Amino acid sequence: MKDSFGARSTLEIGDRTYDIFRLDALEKAGYEVARLPYALRILLENLLRHEDGKNVTAEDIRALAGWTPQSQSAQEITFLPARILLQDFTGVPAVVDLAAMRDAMADLGGDPKMINPVQPVELVIDHSIQVDAFGSDEAFAINQDRDYERNRERYSFLKWGQKAFDNFKVTPPNAGIVHQINLEYLARVVFGLAEDGPHQQGQRPQIYPDTLVGTDSHTPMVNGLGVLGWGVGGIEAEAAMLGQPISMLIPQVVGFRLSGELRAGVTSTDLVLTVTQLLRRHGVVGKFVEFFGPGVSQLTVADRATIGNMSPEYGATCAIFPVDEKTLDYLRFSARSEERVELVARYMQEQGLFHTPATPEPVFTEILELDLASVEPSIAGPRRPQERIALGDAREAFRKDLPGLLPPAPVAHREQDRLEVTAECRIGEEVHRLGHGAVVIAAITSCTNTSNPAVMVAAGLLAKKAVARGLARKPWVKTSLAPGSRVVQDYYAQSGLLDPLKKLGFHIVGYGCTTCIGNSGPLPEEVSAAISSEQLVAASVLSGNRNFEGRINSEVRANYLMSPPLVVAFALAGRIDINLETEPLGSDPQGEPVYLRDIWPSREEIDATIAEAIRTQMYQRNYAEIYQGDAWWDALDVRQGERFDWQSDSTYIRQPSFFQGMSREAPARVPEIRGARALALLGDSVTTDHISPAGNISKDAPAGKYLINQGIAAQDFNSYGSRRGNHEVMVRGTFANVRIRNRLVPDVEGGYTRYLPDNETLSIYDAGVRYQREGVPLIVLAGKEYGSGSSRDWAAKGPFLQGVKAVIAESYERIHRSNLIGMGILPLQFDAGDSIDSLKLTGEEFFDVQGLAECFADGMQERRVKVVASRESGERVEFSALVRIDTPQEALYYRHGGILQYVLRQLLDGETGHAEEHGGLASAAQSSPEHVADGNDVDEGSKESFPASDPPAY
Repeated sequence: MKDSFGARSTLEIGDRTYDIFRLDALEKAGYEVARLPYALRILLENLLRHEDGKNVTAEDIRALAGWTPQSQSAQEITFLPARILLQDFTGVPAVVDLAAMRDAMADLGGDPKMINPVQPVELVIDHSIQVDAFGSDEAFAINQDRDYERNRERYSFLKWGQKAFDNFKVTPPNAGIVHQINLEYLARVVFGLAEDGPHQQGQRPQIYPDTLVGTDSHTPMVNGLGVLGWGVGGIEAEAAMLGQPISMLIPQVVGFRLSGELRAGVTSTDLVLTVTQLLRRHGVVGKFVEFFGPGVSQLTVADRATIGNMSPEYGATCAIFPVDEKTLDYLRFSARSEERVELVARYMQEQGLFHTPATPEPVFTEILELDLASVEPSIAGPRRPQERIALGDAREAFRKDLPGLLPPAPVAHREQDRLEVTAECRIGEEVHRLGHGAVVIAAITSCTNTSNPAVMVAAGLLAKKAVARGLARKPWVKTSLAPGSRVVQDYYAQSGLLDPLKKLGFHIVGYGCTTCIGNSGPLPEEVSAAISSEQLVAASVLSGNRNFEGRINSEVRANYLMSPPLVVAFALAGRIDINLETEPLGSDPQGEPVYLRDIWPSREEIDATIAEAIRTQMYQRNYAEIYQGDAWWDALDVRQGERFDWQSDSTYIRQPSFFQGMSREAPARVPEIRGARALALLGDSVTTDHISPAGNISKDAPAGKYLINQGIAAQDFNSYGSRRGNHEVMVRGTFANVRIRNRLVPDVEGGYTRYLPDNETLSIYDAGVRYQREGVPLIVLAGKEYGSGSSRDWAAKGPFLQGVKAVIAESYERIHRSNLIGMGILPLQFDAGDSIDSLKLTGEEFFDVQGLAECFADGMQERRVKVVASRESGERVEFSALVRIDTPQEALYYRHGGILQYVLRQLLDGETGHAEEHGGLASAAQSSPEHVADGNDVDEGSKESFPASDPPAY
């Protein structure tokens, strides 16, 4: 390793001496490091520590050290995170890919053991449990049993991976939610203790900031603890596990100054919904956000983590708070050792990274400001997290949004008639009338809020007061409580708040993401029938972070994010179209109206309950047993061996086809794209929920028909997310969301397209199969923010297997763009002012991409290509597009056909001593795809929607 700036030094803490790479060495070289944003100083230390003259050069370090607020740098730097964080929905396909890479390595003459994580990889199983049962003390046991029945094979595979791969730990099901466990236990803040894994180098232990990337959008939750990290696609994470640096452009950093303090009755959820609205409106896609100012000291670490958690919702890469005294207090409170606390304090102080009131404010690309006192009680919906609504405006806002939420009318109806319909719902002996806006799901869920004792205690206190006044939840509301940590159950039990929550139907249903990612389970049959009978626009209320259409439940069209106490309140009201500031929640036994203000807990009550009920020992006891698992986990059968024994009859874990036919050497030429057809013509804000399969599988969907052909009964389908280890299921679910709107079939909602030139309407999967058989490459045309939301691998893997070679969009979310390149799909961007509509593209054209060879021949100096869209009439539409391959490293990935192919060849080169020459490339005509999904033609697209989370998108 190199040390061009003399940064390597030592630091004594207690009786130990550590190696350290000092940031002030750059001050001596003339750089004003102290004025840099906190996040950039963390990146700078990462560069100093990894300088090798190849992946990290002295010029990279100078470029970052010399950052200015006016910087619009095109300088690429690399980032090597200290660890990788996974959850099971994204973790299973990642481990499947690693297992397949071991097979490919052996097939190409290499050592399979070379495919192994070189740094700590921590996976938490939290995305699989569903809310099948609710409203009873037996709910958790029933859901847990069903979870293992559905996912036994997946969980056995993960146990195999834990044994087969070094540096890989798995947290068994029902321990909690990945980001809450990361905040409360996994995060080191500073690496260097013996327990931190194989990161010690040289004769002395080395200390450095804890950094990470995670395969879930909400990885930046840990930014609230001062730990720099963000979400990436599993493809990129797999490469990082294998020692590949993550390439990035030096980011712009938006400073967010906080002042004042929150008013009584305002929660951290209200604050994060306000921040989300402000930042999404301002535009922070692809940027770092850093919070500073006197208001920061008014926020607890849990409050800060709530804000960091929703980074993907407002589009930022990360949203970080610096380490300060509150960080140290939280580490002690959550049972971190005094040795850890001292290490964090001394290291951060020594590096000038510890924030105090006297710390000079950094400089930023731009600055936004918010007075915390201006925040008001809020909810967000009905479709997007940034659609903030003042609590008192909920009724008005729903009525305004209602016409756009109605499903397409099967026959001609007057809109006014449709707006006023109600449906009979018989529950037990009682008959109720449900109308639009009936709340049918109320879920206290998601690490966004369950990690914050203040809002969780507020929910419990509100429930206690509601029960005391004789209130009850409305019988049509499916209620659930899914904490992100078992510590929550402990302090609820200690405070006596679990019983009143149960009396309102909020029994614990599991320790996982549940409703927030779409695992809300089926609605009661009576409620489902009422919704269907009159096509009601039903509502869900949840303390989550995502409410994209079709995500929470396929029968629920309006979804609202809010704090846990408001979830309880709306469960009592039973409808979303209510002004809780002026209308009562219900009446007490004496007939007196009970208003929200009558039962809302005071800040003093919340603080007193936290002080009395929550103990450090609760964290200590729960996390001492975090890896043990339950009897179900212990009973799982695990196959042994360094290579996985694939089972040909498995419908959960299949050897993927990504590496089949892979050559030892990289392709000699970059393939041209000629004669391509449009598989889909899409609008703005198409999310990965629209593209990537998750949620329930319909028996009428292509994936459902495949499973039936494999002998699987419909009741055993499980979810798409649980079957991400089987590419045959996943390719059939791609673009099959029931809410997606493909303009090639404007009168049809769902995953359909028009097969050209026959004009036959087919499921997108079936059309893709037919095009592939004919050797026709495919493209997708889209508007703004293509691929926003969770950055699922399968939003890129699925289109790849369907034969998509390029996407042309007005703009992209970052991670999805990266994932497209990682799968060898070309992301092209319309020039400013150009769009599908302005160019009058119909999607019926033949598309040629010209000039791709020249882009690669000159090292991507010129990144524009010409796209020629030819119509049957002979008319041509020509336009230029920007090749969104933004770094030289991404160009290498694309040249190799994908990031994992690149890594395999690099590992083989290292083993055999063959160094790759990264020269310019000629181009060749697009070859026909290697993978053609097998037969089983399907007539219809999926009737189920795909909720679920994984990683961020910019």
